[in-house]
Amino acid sequence: MKNKEMKNEREQTRVNLEEQLSPHFTLREMIASGKAIRLGIENVPTPEAVVNLRALCQNVLEPLRRHMGCVRVTSGYRSDILNGAVGGAKHSQHLRGEAADLHCSSLDQARRWYGFIRDNLEFDQLLLERRLGNGCCWLHVSYVRQPGHRQNRKDSRFVTAK
Repeated sequence: MKNKEMKNEREQTRVNLEEQLSPHFTLREMIASGKAIRLGIENVPTPEAVVNLRALCQNVLEPLRRHMGCVRVTSGYRSDILNGAVGGAKHSQHLRGEAADLHCSSLDQARRWYGFIRDNLEFDQLLLERRLGNGCCWLHVSYVRQPGHRQNRKDSRFVTAK
């Protein structure tokens, strides 16, 4: 009986990885994780997280893509186990499908993207993060669907990591 329950649970968590969340972003792209693959971690979002990812794509990532060109997501949704494996914050918005980290090829590109999002889009949190050791930089951006919960451009800043 227990095996049958486990099988039913796995079937309920199946998702369509090719689902288009917006014209240029699929669910597969928003849950992809090299760390999850290396560690054998299943990174399957809840239905609520998929709805949140769709809102993030439609309201932030897609407008950025239309205005600036190709956008590469390095981290979108994270399961609890994956979030722990990457050292993510305990209450990370990645856990709810509300956040994405975006690869930036240069600090100049990161600053342009940061300015566009800050000045033109609604978001909850926007961070331009830069690692001192190698100069690698990325944007962390989040979007919350519930009206009244979104900070509307109030939390945006540059962050330097070691």
